[in-house]
Amino acid sequence: MLKKIEDNLREFVYGGMDGAVTTFAVVTGAAGAGLPSRIILIIGFANVFADGFSMAVGSYLSEKSDQDVQKKQGKETEADHQTAKAAAVATFISFVLVGFIPLSLYTFDFAFRTGWRSGDLLVWSIILTLLAFSAIGYLRGRVAHVDKARTTIESLSLCVAAAVISYVVGNLLEKIIT
Repeated sequence: MLKKIEDNLREFVYGGMDGAVTTFAVVTGAAGAGLPSRIILIIGFANVFADGFSMAVGSYLSEKSDQDVQKKQGKETEADHQTAKAAAVATFISFVLVGFIPLSLYTFDFAFRTGWRSGDLLVWSIILTLLAFSAIGYLRGRVAHVDKARTTIESLSLCVAAAVISYVVGNLLEKIIT
């Protein structure tokens, strides 16, 4: 399993981090604006799948472009068409899986009508997303054989920055618009 992740570490980190950041931004921004959970779910799921697909296509085209440049320069390409597809699939899967984490409790609350308060959902969404970022950072450090504490802190810093930015912007825009 670790070998498969190592082969696609770049795509896994790229897709997972972007999936968590963009979905987390939707959740915290919408929560900052005081939007109801059902709106968070609609926008969040639309984001996860559409942006995940976009990221996968971008990964595929980037890999293919690198291969085309290498061929034009007369260099042997270590990757072939299948590798570009594998990069795209790894990007999409990690984007969707990790991107779903900020939405997971909202989904659970909706499906089982738990009646949790929106503030509680947001707090637990933040905690789960922080754990996801920590896991990605740790995994990145482990697979790349670099300082796991450093890679975990880097990931967590990005998560906190994204949360603060999106919450403040959502809250500010809600006050300006209403």
